[in-house]
Amino acid sequence: MKRWIGVILAVVLAGVAVVAILLGGQEDEGPKVAVVRGVIGSEKKPFFDDPRVKAAFARHGLRVEVDTAGSRQIVTDVDLGEYAFAFPSSVPAAERIKRDRKATTTFSPFYSPMAVATFEPIAALLTKAGAIRDSGKGYQTLDIKKYLELVAKGTRWDQIPGNSTYPARKRVLLTTTDIRTSNSAAMYLSAIGYVANGEDVISSDAQIAKIAPVVAPAVLDQGFAESTSEASFDDYLALGAGKTPMLVVYEAQYLAHVFAGDGAIKPEMRLVYPSPTVLSKHTLVPLSGQGTRVGELLTKDPELLALAAAYGFRTTNPQAFTDLVAKTKAPAAADLVDVVEPPTYERLDKLITTIDAARP
Repeated sequence: MKRWIGVILAVVLAGVAVVAILLGGQEDEGPKVAVVRGVIGSEKKPFFDDPRVKAAFARHGLRVEVDTAGSRQIVTDVDLGEYAFAFPSSVPAAERIKRDRKATTTFSPFYSPMAVATFEPIAALLTKAGAIRDSGKGYQTLDIKKYLELVAKGTRWDQIPGNSTYPARKRVLLTTTDIRTSNSAAMYLSAIGYVANGEDVISSDAQIAKIAPVVAPAVLDQGFAESTSEASFDDYLALGAGKTPMLVVYEAQYLAHVFAGDGAIKPEMRLVYPSPTVLSKHTLVPLSGQGTRVGELLTKDPELLALAAAYGFRTTNPQAFTDLVAKTKAPAAADLVDVVEPPTYERLDKLITTIDAARP
């Protein structure tokens, strides 16, 4: 009998040990999360890389991993079969992806007006030249019509009367990313194309043929252009006016550093709004059920909306953005009125390819 009791006890102890090992393994693994992969515009990568954003998704059982590409590249060059969602930076690109992939819905969790990152001496010169004016509402605007007149004349910085602060011999030109790959450049082209088209959205091939020679110098005469908005903005921050006197940016790129108070925005740096400007609506196209879940969370989860605002994005909860502007005294426009719509993806693509064909 004692022998059988010993055997039974040994079996029980062995079972307890097995259960303990299994439970311990579960504790080590932590809660199960599903990996969701997406491809995004580069300007959103700092947001997705933030540990707080990762933790917020993890609380909903998701680990979101992202690759970056120019928004236009996402449409034309990226194999979207590898991803659960695509997240370009404009509605036209997203609508093209939606149509091509036969997606049933999209999400626009946040948006950002196109803006110009420049420097106080540059802004002062363009004010003298009549291209920059004060809005009377706490921010400055760049008159696109006046700017295009300077471009058409081939005006150089050292030709602006009274210029003793930036006597550079190079042309007065906004720096952009590459129009062939990047959404920020395409949105800029939408704005200057609107003005060149008699203040109307481009809607025909005849209009494209007419305005392409007018706007081409503003694009082609820049020389080399970065393929992503994040790379060009890094140059602006690090290299100053000598390299980039004026850069087309997403408002969010500039304000994210102002809100963070990280010292990247120096006292002489300025944020100016083109007039007219274009709203870049960052639009997520779900390519799977998990991609849909990411879109829903970005649109509705209060924690993710607050974090998006901290990165300078205007969201479906405007109060979070407004509070940050008030807290940091950021030079953000509260109520942009002079905003125009971009052309359809096909029209904008035709304008881009027409301009690109004129490259020397």
